[in-house]
Amino acid sequence: MGWQEALAQQARACRALGSGLTARVCEALTRVIAADQGPVGRRVKAWPGDPRPAANSLPLRLCGALHALVLSGAAPELARAYATGGAADLDREVRQAVQMHGSHILDWIEHAPQTNEVGRSAVLIAGAWFVAGLLPGVRFDLLELGASAGLNLNFPRYSLADETGFRPTLAGDPGSDLRLRPIWRGSPPPPAALPVGAARGVDLHPLDPARDGFRLMAYVWADQQDRLARLRAALAIAAAHPPQVDRADAADWLDARLAEPGPHGRLVYHTVAAQYFPSATRARIETALLRAGAQADAARPLAHLAMENDGGDGAGLRLRLWDGNRSRDWDLGRADFHARWIDWRPREN
Repeated sequence: MGWQEALAQQARACRALGSGLTARVCEALTRVIAADQGPVGRRVKAWPGDPRPAANSLPLRLCGALHALVLSGAAPELARAYATGGAADLDREVRQAVQMHGSHILDWIEHAPQTNEVGRSAVLIAGAWFVAGLLPGVRFDLLELGASAGLNLNFPRYSLADETGFRPTLAGDPGSDLRLRPIWRGSPPPPAALPVGAARGVDLHPLDPARDGFRLMAYVWADQQDRLARLRAALAIAAAHPPQVDRADAADWLDARLAEPGPHGRLVYHTVAAQYFPSATRARIETALLRAGAQADAARPLAHLAMENDGGDGAGLRLRLWDGNRSRDWDLGRADFHARWIDWRPREN
C-alpha cells in the first residue's frame, strides 16, 4: 500500500471514530504532499516502511506533527483552521505548515504514534469487576503489555458509570477526577470491585507521562475534546501515582514476570496492542500464558484480558482464567476502539 492509500484508509477510520476534522486533515495532506517537492514531500513519498495505519501509522505521525504545532501555538493560522473544523482553507494552512515547519514535521514522523487511550480503562474496569465476581476476595497484581506511558495501569484510580438507565456503578476511586462514561449496551456492568496489588507494564518505547504528556496530547484528534480532557486528567493522576513501565520486548518481559514467585493472582491485559506485536512475539506471549496458567492455583490465579481488533465492529473483549481447576474462556462483548461505547454480553465458551 502506498502513502496515498494509507492516508485515505486513515481518513475513513477517523470518520468512523467520530473525527471529521482529522479525516479532512488526512485528505488535505494527500493533496499537499502530492504537490510538495520539498523535504517533507520527498520523505513521505519515499517512506521506507509500510505506511498503513496498522503498520508504521504514517498518517497518524503526520497528523500528530500538525496537532503539535496547533497545541504549541507555533502555527496560529492552522489553529484557526482547526477551530472551524476544517471549514476554512485547510489545504492552504496545511501547505504553509509543511513549508514553514518542515524540520519539526520530519523529526516528529520518525517516532511511532502512541495514544495511550485512557477511555479503554472503562473496559479494564468492567473486566476487573467481572474477574472479582468470579473469584471474590482474591487480590491481583496487574501486568500490562504495550503500556505506552502506563496511564491504563492506573485504571483502579479511575471511575466508571454507565449512561443507559442502569444504576450508575463506580469503580476504583469514586471521587476520581477521571470519570469514564461510555455508552453502555447489553448487560449491566458487574458490581464487584477487584482488590489490586502492584501494577507494572512493558513497552518497547515507553513514554514518561511527566516528560511526554505533550506528545500524547498531540496524537489525540484535535476535534475530540473529551478525549483530551480525559488524557489531561489521567496525566494529573499519573503525576501523583507514577506508573512503572519497563522498556523490553513484551514476550521476554511477560515470561520473566510470570516466572517470578508472587503472593497474589495476576491479571495480564492489553488494549489494541497485539496487532503491533510481531507474530513471533504473540506466539511467545501465548506460550508464557499457557505455561503460567498450568501452574496457577486458587490462591494465585492467572487472568488474561484482551481488547483487540478481530475484524468485527470495534474490538472484541476476551477473558481467560486459570485457577488451578480448569481453564475458562469468555467472550465479554465488544467495545469501540476508543471505548465510546461498550456492548457488554459475557458468554462462556
